[in-house]
Amino acid sequence: MLKAGIVGLPNVGKSTLFNALVANAQAEAANYPFCTIEPNSGVVSVPDPRLQQLSDLSGSKEIIPTRVEFVDIAGLVKGASQGEGLGNKFLANIREVDAIVHVVRCFENDDVIHVSGSVGPARDAEVINLELGLSDLAQVEKRRERLVKQLRTSKEAQLEDAALARIQAVLEQGGAARSVALTEEEAPLIKPLGLLTAKPIIYATNVSEDDLAGGNAYTEEVKALAAQEGAETVRISAQVEAELIELPEEDRAEFLAGLGVEEGGLQSLIRATYRLLGLRTYFTTGEKETRAWTIQAGMTAPQAAGVIHTDFERGFIRAQTIGYQQLLEAGSLVEARNRGWLRAEGKEYVVAEGDVMEFLFNV
Repeated sequence: MLKAGIVGLPNVGKSTLFNALVANAQAEAANYPFCTIEPNSGVVSVPDPRLQQLSDLSGSKEIIPTRVEFVDIAGLVKGASQGEGLGNKFLANIREVDAIVHVVRCFENDDVIHVSGSVGPARDAEVINLELGLSDLAQVEKRRERLVKQLRTSKEAQLEDAALARIQAVLEQGGAARSVALTEEEAPLIKPLGLLTAKPIIYATNVSEDDLAGGNAYTEEVKALAAQEGAETVRISAQVEAELIELPEEDRAEFLAGLGVEEGGLQSLIRATYRLLGLRTYFTTGEKETRAWTIQAGMTAPQAAGVIHTDFERGFIRAQTIGYQQLLEAGSLVEARNRGWLRAEGKEYVVAEGDVMEFLFNV
């Protein structure tokens, strides 16, 4: 299961957002810095209307969506890379996640204290990005010092040091490690360092309900920043999401329509996080259950089978495969087979987004 860390300055709406993501979460959303000290985590389902459609087609007794774990991490302040505030704990918690959801305050509210005294999204984002970069820079420098003795005799050490040198140059200019292109040989050498700025990032612009549909000058500021970094942005209103949880399911669409939007920002955020990590979904469906499975883009059929069980990958023979849309058009697997739409794919087949699959394997 992939894990995304929710980060940001104190009082930007992280815990309110987290509580909305995981309705039964107990994270305290209080109006003072560091109300979140130990990271809270919760698992949420990835919204996917295809599951219900496939379930209806197969008459499934159960629907099992794919899931994402979100971690609410303590607010960070300037100087965290030197241990200020809860900096050391904050940075350690970020190392454990696959992606970063950076919540940026884009609303005015005199009743909610801002740690810097005023709302300034680009400035706020820069505080966190700078601290992550300084932490990475210190780690890169230490690693390069350890490699010095190996450089004369080890080609692997030379390769790693060359990659680290490029990363160091970017970090010293205030950039992020994720912007440095690494070769297939270099990437595995750098990965164990767990560089914070190498992690993919989404900026979640937290707005008032009045700005949820159209955004505001603050959200445009963040979009410009994200464009420079090649990052994504998602507009959310943590307060609206908190109100949505209290409404019956049948009333939520009407409430959102009244605000001028079709879906809650959380659904967009969950999907964007899933997409950010280069993940794909394939399905299995039958009378017992319809289930979504998460794989990395580019995985072959045996690798995808291994996500279900390692025995499936070891004993893989072939996969009966059909695209989700084509299966719906056929109306049933039987009809799809009659039309010749059900394909037998072998070990070299790269699984496509939305494939519906059944694996044949030797035990």
